[in-house]
Amino acid sequence: MKTVVATLNAKYIHTSLALRCLKAYSEPEFMMEIAEYTIKDPTINIVTDLYSKQPDVIGFSCYIWNIEETIKVIEMLKKIRPELTIVLGGPEVSYDVTYWLDRVTDADYIVVNEGEETFKHLLETIRDGTPLKKVAGLAWRKEGKAVINPPREKLDLKNVSSPFRFEEDLSELSKRVTYFETSRGCPYSCAFCLSSIEVGVRYFDVTQVKEDLLFLMDNGAKTIKFVDRTFNIRRDYALDMFSFLIQNARPGVVFQFEITADIMRPEVIEYINEHAPKGLFRFEIGVQSTNDAVNLLVQRRQNFEKLTRTVTMVRDGGKIAQHLDLIAGLPEEDYSSFRKTFNDVFAFGVEEVQLGFLKMLRGTGLRLTAEQHDYVYMDHSPYEILGNNVLSFQDIIRIKQVEDVLEKYWNSHRMDHTVKYLIASAYSGSAFDFFQQFGAYWEEKGWSRIGHQLEDLFTRLYSFLSEHHLEHLQTAEALMKYDYLLHQKYKPRKAWWPAALSKEETGRIFRYVTEQPDSGLTEKDLYKHGFLSEIQLDIELLTKHDTLSNTPHYLFAFYNPKTREPEITFIPRDAVTVNSVQPKN
Repeated sequence: MKTVVATLNAKYIHTSLALRCLKAYSEPEFMMEIAEYTIKDPTINIVTDLYSKQPDVIGFSCYIWNIEETIKVIEMLKKIRPELTIVLGGPEVSYDVTYWLDRVTDADYIVVNEGEETFKHLLETIRDGTPLKKVAGLAWRKEGKAVINPPREKLDLKNVSSPFRFEEDLSELSKRVTYFETSRGCPYSCAFCLSSIEVGVRYFDVTQVKEDLLFLMDNGAKTIKFVDRTFNIRRDYALDMFSFLIQNARPGVVFQFEITADIMRPEVIEYINEHAPKGLFRFEIGVQSTNDAVNLLVQRRQNFEKLTRTVTMVRDGGKIAQHLDLIAGLPEEDYSSFRKTFNDVFAFGVEEVQLGFLKMLRGTGLRLTAEQHDYVYMDHSPYEILGNNVLSFQDIIRIKQVEDVLEKYWNSHRMDHTVKYLIASAYSGSAFDFFQQFGAYWEEKGWSRIGHQLEDLFTRLYSFLSEHHLEHLQTAEALMKYDYLLHQKYKPRKAWWPAALSKEETGRIFRYVTEQPDSGLTEKDLYKHGFLSEIQLDIELLTKHDTLSNTPHYLFAFYNPKTREPEITFIPRDAVTVNSVQPKN
């Protein structure tokens, strides 16, 4: 009996931990082939590939992001292989099981909740012809009616095999994200989250965990993302794991964790700040809302003062990148309240702020009580809200405009100096107002419906400022030039702004540069690897929050061919005069 376990990942770089757990648990009794695709792959291509494997059983791992595309694959497969046994599993089909049995009529079985033991038991039942009613955690049809067997006891995680020792995975470790779990379950009961449904936290064997991590690093894994819902729930455990990773880290490896910030002990952060190399760790922190009344409505306990302490200590330590999550649309959080939440979080100045929208996931407490807040939401995945009693659809549209330009202009870090200046000077510190107004302008111009190159981001912001903030345009333009040149690895062939310097003036400035003490550069070097522009402000003073100088300056960027890093210099115009620098013979 040939078995294939398959899924449609959101991106190629993602890997499915679930498929590998199923394979590790069932082998060697049942040999399985893993088949991974993406939601962007044409359905016919996926079906063709699965058909070519000639399986008897295919198990699909289903999530909110892939369920609709997976159903298309299943329907097509059943048309060409009616005898094929189709099994669904995963969080998207583990709740409201009767609905899925009725909707996906081409699926033969649904594995409910944790899948390793149930899926293996189902395969044994199919092979041996034993009664399906004995397979705990299985849903199926009998005479056209849904049958949902009693749930299965939770798996003892300390006695499961490693899902990371498959030879076929090793060549891809350096190219893709490796998902890793040291525990399952969550101690909290947030009403919008599926993790809150499982009570308690179970841990894998710590010795096996460490052996797997060493194995992955030794075989080239570069990005290892822990999927534990609250990695730091046990302080001693978290500290031990952080210490182990610091001591055994390989160059270029990054570990990502989901952290509950308000329970993070200062001594743990101090230890990381003191001992970890920069860039080794990345923290994802779910803030969701800074409105205490809103958090209480979704059974979320959060001490914002302690969260602030953690985020600030991590930021100031300079070792760990932070990604802070927000959810728009929580109960009783209107537009004004969410604006405050956004500004509270953006003010931390962390590397990434993720603005998401509430999804009414099947099985969550918030979906069950949706009528209490007049929620309107999508019938199909991703079940995103369209409005509620305090947040209109128009409000949601406006917040989506914030999300669009936030991703392009902050989370991408293409214009940090420019964005910080504009928020502070033109919007009195309200990041939300800047992104919202610019986002509305972006939508009005129709740019959300067309693609963009890097240069477009600069010219479109310049257009916005020309129409709305002319008084800040000169300073912003200087900073935009600085940001643009700062993020190039090679001398740009052209810039987004028109060239203004003559050949004579360029030559005069380059000769000035070569004559500076310790320059070590020739004019040939500068013409080949240097880029020059005129600005009207002293950016060195501006970036230090000092007084501004409106005398003309030159912005000179030299792209070192050895380091691939730009070396940017500000040259006062009055230092370069016709009389002070003479052409060389």
